[in-house]
Amino acid sequence: MATSSKRLRGAVIGYGFISGKGHIPAYLDRAQGRGDVEIVAVADICEARRSRAQEALPKARLYSDYKALLDKEAENLDFVDISTPPCDHAAIAHAAFDKGLHVLCEKPLTTTLEDARSLLEHAIKAKRVLFPCHNYKHAPVVKAIQEIIQSGQIGKVRSITLSTYRNTHAKGVNEWKTHWRREKKYSGGGIAMDHGSHTFYLTFDWMNSYPTAVTAKMINLEPEKYDTEDNFSAVLTFPTGLAHAHLTWTAGVRKVIYTVQGERGAITVDDDDMQLALMKATGGPDVAQGAVTWEVEKRSITSHWMDASHVSWFNSLFDQFKTAIDQGIYVGKEARESYLCIQLITTAYKSAKEGCRELPLGTEVPGIPGI
Repeated sequence: MATSSKRLRGAVIGYGFISGKGHIPAYLDRAQGRGDVEIVAVADICEARRSRAQEALPKARLYSDYKALLDKEAENLDFVDISTPPCDHAAIAHAAFDKGLHVLCEKPLTTTLEDARSLLEHAIKAKRVLFPCHNYKHAPVVKAIQEIIQSGQIGKVRSITLSTYRNTHAKGVNEWKTHWRREKKYSGGGIAMDHGSHTFYLTFDWMNSYPTAVTAKMINLEPEKYDTEDNFSAVLTFPTGLAHAHLTWTAGVRKVIYTVQGERGAITVDDDDMQLALMKATGGPDVAQGAVTWEVEKRSITSHWMDASHVSWFNSLFDQFKTAIDQGIYVGKEARESYLCIQLITTAYKSAKEGCRELPLGTEVPGIPGI
């Protein structure tokens, strides 16, 4: 993807695990290799984390809150990277738009549908890019899945399953609220809010449409300690088939397992290992599985799933962000789909609360031009 060579000046707001181990190392590597980005300021409410940020970025200016950073730095910035807990995403993004800055924001974009829609509207009004970090799309094995689907080899996709297994919730840094993802006031929810977006935006691509209904069930196995769910399952109804999603923080292993079932074949992924099975006619009797057999190809596509920072995927994502800035795509496909992800998550919560009742979903963002 070609992007301009203009160097973007950015500020990172929130110096926790994902920015400290993922975003900042990627920015530093990119600055050295391409010279098209520079992080000049960092804000974090935790003094110990600000000290860590200063070690990583000796020349950057440090602030104890985002408002002070924006007041002092906005005139010399192009964008902000929001890597705080989700409870603060909307307020920080609005403040950045008010200062005329582009916004790169960690998922989930917001914790409520109202906040998500308000951000999209503000981005359009401010004529500044709103871009969520939907980084699973940039995993090499996920890119390979999309290429196979788009090639037509397996035909029209009829059903998919996406299972994300984690042995624990993603723990934050030791210096500040390590378990914030299990506190709803910071996270907005449990594993559905934390990992749901990653699952749902992949279903949109692989089914090549948006779901029209969802039914969900969830459970919290440690209610005496936490107020958020640690296991979540949902069935999404699409115009052309079904998607089954399962997310857990109580697994005995860390991995993803995806299956994509098409008219003429299937894709199975277990972390880096992919199997492509293509249906072939045999000319034999049309009984049992029919007059077909399968040609099976196995590949291993290094994607570094065990690295929770996903630093190796960041360059590809940042290329898309830069392209959106270059082309003036203020609310593009990614931003609109972040809204649809929040709609799915919040509706799934309602479904689970109402005994797994199937509930309808909208396929457009009200008041925002279509995807």
